[in-house]
Amino acid sequence: MIPINIMRYKLIIFDFDGTLADTFPYFLRTINTLATTYNFPAIEPEEVEQLRGLDARQLMKRANLPAWKIPVIASSFMQRMAQDIDQIRLFDGIPELLTTIASQGVQLAIVSSNSEENIRRVLGPDCASLITYYGCGSSLFGKHHKFKRAMAKSGVTPNETLCIGDEVRDIEAAQEAAIAIGAVTWGYTRPDVLATYTGVALFHTTNDIIRMALGHHVRN
Repeated sequence: MIPINIMRYKLIIFDFDGTLADTFPYFLRTINTLATTYNFPAIEPEEVEQLRGLDARQLMKRANLPAWKIPVIASSFMQRMAQDIDQIRLFDGIPELLTTIASQGVQLAIVSSNSEENIRRVLGPDCASLITYYGCGSSLFGKHHKFKRAMAKSGVTPNETLCIGDEVRDIEAAQEAAIAIGAVTWGYTRPDVLATYTGVALFHTTNDIIRMALGHHVRN
């Protein structure tokens, strides 16, 4: 057990989809149905790896989606997920990760464009109770505002905060909020793309997150 007095961070802010929960397979199963409904190009199987290399703005450009349509599509996706919530699972090791960090006195927050109800149902009551702040339903590019609210509610400074996500927009939001950022390599965005950003710790396992969260440097 790592002593509390060498902890590096007082607040860890997690993304949910692709970071804590394995929602990408569900996304791929659902997105083409939404494409028909909302008139944007479907995703072919051979395109998946290429699309995992694009950031959110590039994906919007590819789909030729106006900004006003994004919240509508996101809301429809969340409603569908709520109906199919039994298909969504946490990644292996996530319950142990959250429990270990929380047991050392670190506050945990989740900031996500997904709904709090969906997130709580996937986490289950034990893990959900470990989260001190839920910043849910944030817009595609509005996460930095929720990061700042999470810090204010938790009574911590940016220097005491670490954000963990899996997409370029998570990196950009953390940089805008002036907080440290780490990215998991098992999520939506390809690891080689995440590695092109300076100052971003790459997490290949949940143990990598524990080591950094509790004060030990992670080598990529």
